[in-house]
Amino acid sequence: MLDRIKVQLQYLLPKQGLTQLAGWGASKQAGWLTRLVVKGFAKYYRVDMQEAQQPDPESYATFNDFFVRPLKEGARPIVEGERQLALPADGAISQLGPITEGKLLQAKGHDYTLEALLACNMSMVEKFRNGQFATIYLSPRDYHRVHMPCNGVLHEMLYVPGDLFSVNPLTAENVPNLFARNERVICLFDTDFGPMVQILVGATIVGSIETVWAGTITPPRQGVLQRWTYPIEGEGAVILKKGDEMGRFKLGSTVINLFTENSITFSPALQCKTPTRMGELFAEAREQ
Repeated sequence: MLDRIKVQLQYLLPKQGLTQLAGWGASKQAGWLTRLVVKGFAKYYRVDMQEAQQPDPESYATFNDFFVRPLKEGARPIVEGERQLALPADGAISQLGPITEGKLLQAKGHDYTLEALLACNMSMVEKFRNGQFATIYLSPRDYHRVHMPCNGVLHEMLYVPGDLFSVNPLTAENVPNLFARNERVICLFDTDFGPMVQILVGATIVGSIETVWAGTITPPRQGVLQRWTYPIEGEGAVILKKGDEMGRFKLGSTVINLFTENSITFSPALQCKTPTRMGELFAEAREQ
């Protein structure tokens, strides 16, 4: 009963307004109040501050500074094999597997279409129709910078406006088409083993989604789909190496990766609810 109430409240609450308010508060330098909130959050969620470059919770001027805290050098070793892909984020596997008949599994009893996820960008949809996907959920305690699984050259980026439901496991199990209805930033990369998509999904209280090449993508939330294309070399090209940071969330959310048919094999250690640590083995690229 309590879980049902939690889900139904998400349909009723002013999620955009709450998120805007949270983003405003998280960006403010509020002195002792900021320090109190950061210390309380770190204690409540059991955040491992010893991994952070600045382990003292009182050293952060804003809650956002704390939330996107960088880690110490070497805290996340990156798998080194040429054909090994690295996990892009700390969190836990929500789902992974094949894209079957153009559909991805959201949770038991719920799937959603590739077309909806990719905002009906049909040239992109056709690349991944029979491919594979992985969804990683980042909880509030996790490190919230997102990194590259492999070397990649950015080809295209979409901002898709949408709702701001929570993306925690309870919501994923009860809200249909969750990841296709929430706002998201879709990044298409060319890699050595074919196209790859990395999607940063927004959620309630996620005050901002950023990329390293474009800065803050949202807010503002203008309700308009936006598209950017990039050259493969020269001025304006975005070329990232495996393990490089590509984006970040200011408060927790979800990362979805899409791979083309027969391009990769996921690590057998990864199953639903498996914890993930950025840099560990994600998949092996297959011979083309």
